[in-house]
Amino acid sequence: MPGSTFGELFRVTNFGESHGPAIGCVIDGCPPGLELAESDIQPQLDRRRPGTSRHVTQRQEPDAVEILSGIFQGRTTGAPICLLIRNTDQRSKDYDDLLQTFRPGHADYTYWHKYGIRDPRGGGRSSARLTAPMVAAGAVARKWLLEHHGTSFSGHMTHLGTEAIPFESWDEIDCNPFFAANRSDIPRLEAYMDALRKRGDSCGARIRVIARGMPVGLGDPLFDKLDADIAYAMMGINAVKGVEIGAGFASVQQPGTVHGDELTPEGFATNHAGGVLGGLSTGQDLEVAIAIKPTSSIRAPRRSIDLTGAPTVVQTHGRHDPCVGIRATPIAEAMLALVVMDHALRHRAQCSDVRVDTPRIAAAAPPPGA
Repeated sequence: MPGSTFGELFRVTNFGESHGPAIGCVIDGCPPGLELAESDIQPQLDRRRPGTSRHVTQRQEPDAVEILSGIFQGRTTGAPICLLIRNTDQRSKDYDDLLQTFRPGHADYTYWHKYGIRDPRGGGRSSARLTAPMVAAGAVARKWLLEHHGTSFSGHMTHLGTEAIPFESWDEIDCNPFFAANRSDIPRLEAYMDALRKRGDSCGARIRVIARGMPVGLGDPLFDKLDADIAYAMMGINAVKGVEIGAGFASVQQPGTVHGDELTPEGFATNHAGGVLGGLSTGQDLEVAIAIKPTSSIRAPRRSIDLTGAPTVVQTHGRHDPCVGIRATPIAEAMLALVVMDHALRHRAQCSDVRVDTPRIAAAAPPPGA
């Protein structure tokens, strides 16, 4: 099945199904000499894994990662790194009713027409469970980038359905199940989710993710622009329907005197471009936002058709996230890390000897909430 490999020099091939024996990935192109163990990867998987609160799917998966290859004496060898995550809590019987019909808004209909066969158990290859291996691969990229460039990644939820979440502090994000930078708003968000679940409905979310400590000049012109590859990566995350870089769609209403980020000896005055100019990184923070659609697998009855085209009604039972965006923050961080890692290696291959006399200017002081 084409479409399972991401990246050029840092290549991640994703494998497995939601209800198969295991999922995982093979990373090819990781530089040798990086100290790496399961303990470097597991914390990121723990942030994403299911069953961590009542607001997400109650599928109980430990998501324990195993490194099967590419490591000797605790360091990467340059050989392919195979990461395995075993599935331990499948309930395939929950999907028996879907063998003859299609869930509205899900990939059932399109997979059936494309392949003539589909695995309905948890969505098979179209399941958001397949984001776990990408989070694992992203953890490897994050460690290398932090050691070699001082680059770090963080994100938070800014909207849960109709509810905007005001920014308070980055310190709040890992203290609540929503990855919200606002502890005082958690009771309101929990009440919103409880009411949604009672109705058998779902909602979307908006996630903001940032890369700090960026090198200057990552990316390539035209079709391999850094921001183009970021958009490609983010749209590869299940349920993502929109991507913004920097000011994004708000730039439509900004005059050029506002949108163009002025340069001063002290740094860039603003960052409406989101850290990318001409497809190349400016050294400012990469600013990305994604829009995630409502979960398609819901309990509320929905019209559909069966395999013969006859009308039917679908009610999806089982364990599903009422909002897949709740667990999306570490996924978005990982995908951004994979893009930056790939471009860092591509830049090193072609332009590592380039030197210019113009000093690198620092970014201006970030605005509140940055």
